[in-house]
Amino acid sequence: MTLDEMKPGQICEIVDIIADGILGQRLMDMGFIPGTSIRVIRNAPLIDPVELEMKGYNVSLRHSEAKGVEVKTL
Repeated sequence: MTLDEMKPGQICEIVDIIADGILGQRLMDMGFIPGTSIRVIRNAPLIDPVELEMKGYNVSLRHSEAKGVEVKTL
């Protein structure tokens, strides 16, 4: 399952970064590291972006970026 499939209120854990190249590196630089827990806060009215909470801060990603993060639900 990838992060873009999660619904608001769900909590998940990062399993792997499956995005390649610059996007994969950017996600890791932002703190998307395997083992990190994430809570989905909300989706914007027109789907993009999705707001997430992790490591005590909020971050927003486009759904196309969230597809590069493999997760498992907790």
